[in-house]
Amino acid sequence: MTVKYDILDLKLAKFGKKKIEWAGLQMPVLQVIGKRFAKEKTLKSVNIGACLHVTAETANLMLALKSGGAQISLCASNPLSTQDEVAASLVKDFEISVFAIKGENNSLYYEHLNKVLDTNPEITMDDGADLVTLLHTKRVSQIKNVIGSSEETTTGVIRLRAMEKDGSLKLPVMAVNDSDTKHLFDNRYGTGQSTIDGILRSTNILLAGKTIVVAGYGWCSRGIANKVRGMGANVIVTEVDPVKALEAYMDGFRVMPMNAAARLGRIFITATGDKNVVTVSHMKLMQSGAILANSGHFNVEIEVDKLIKSAKEKRLIRENLEEYTLKDGKKIYILAEGRLVNLAAAEGHPAEVMDLSFSNQALAAEWFVENKNKLAVKVYKLPINLDTKVAELKLEAMDIKIDALTPEQKKYLQSWQEGT
Repeated sequence: MTVKYDILDLKLAKFGKKKIEWAGLQMPVLQVIGKRFAKEKTLKSVNIGACLHVTAETANLMLALKSGGAQISLCASNPLSTQDEVAASLVKDFEISVFAIKGENNSLYYEHLNKVLDTNPEITMDDGADLVTLLHTKRVSQIKNVIGSSEETTTGVIRLRAMEKDGSLKLPVMAVNDSDTKHLFDNRYGTGQSTIDGILRSTNILLAGKTIVVAGYGWCSRGIANKVRGMGANVIVTEVDPVKALEAYMDGFRVMPMNAAARLGRIFITATGDKNVVTVSHMKLMQSGAILANSGHFNVEIEVDKLIKSAKEKRLIRENLEEYTLKDGKKIYILAEGRLVNLAAAEGHPAEVMDLSFSNQALAAEWFVENKNKLAVKVYKLPINLDTKVAELKLEAMDIKIDALTPEQKKYLQSWQEGT
């Protein structure tokens, strides 16, 4: 085997292949796209470098891209999100280059990003924009060879739009996260369910009756808030956006600043895409025994670094559950080091949801190839016809039929003359 890789252990491949197969059974839309790619060789000889969570669902995206003729290299977009058995199977069974080990330190994380860029990709795929940021800072000479880059998550899109705004962006990028069939489902239903999964695996606590504080009310946060309410929790939402705060209130949640919520909550969940959402100052206001989890992409939403410095004692209680004792004896519990709890402490979103997200990623790669050398340097959104096609394929796979507009109805919607 000549494929390059840096993974934990190739012997894990047998189990990893089974996980990939099981996930694939739940991803019918991506399977349809992959079969078409295989027939048309849509991505023949295209070199794709991906920085995504190395999971069974991601593996199925890699296989769809490879079926289209692409050459793939993959690294992790979070040091704790890699499923080592899946990485092993991708290398051993499918000869895809993977550079990812669960628990890798910061230095190895960036070494792996660089190994992907060493393959000189023409298309990059990101989950958090680390790969494209590295291209713009340390590997600038390669940008001229890149057709485009696609971005999976809200945090990455925020970074890319900031780059576009200040004139730093040097290549076309696709905000896959902005597709309706991505953020309305992945962010809301996927994050809602998988965040709870990570919290329960780490703590095995009862959610019913608990006061849970959810920071933010974007699509991810509203998914979390609604799921924990459905499990019997009393939910408080904190926000900085007046419209979202009003929406949370109208949806039946209590809304207040974090300083007030800190005194009431037992569990705190962040999913904002911003930093220092829960600070050590907030923690000092909390009840002893408060549990903090982050479901935002980067581990900056909770001030873990400052907590480490200010705590008089730290110990590991359970896997992914650390206890910090403050100077006054108060105990604060942090899940998964403050990293993305649904992937660091669980397995991420269900495959049925990722079927939509990764179908968008696959179609974005095809779109870049079709529009090579025609694109301006800016942040794009996946064309609405492709977004709609993903939804149509998903409904078809679930055997759900819907109505179609009659010619008369279409004419009415396209005109303005006819009223009451």
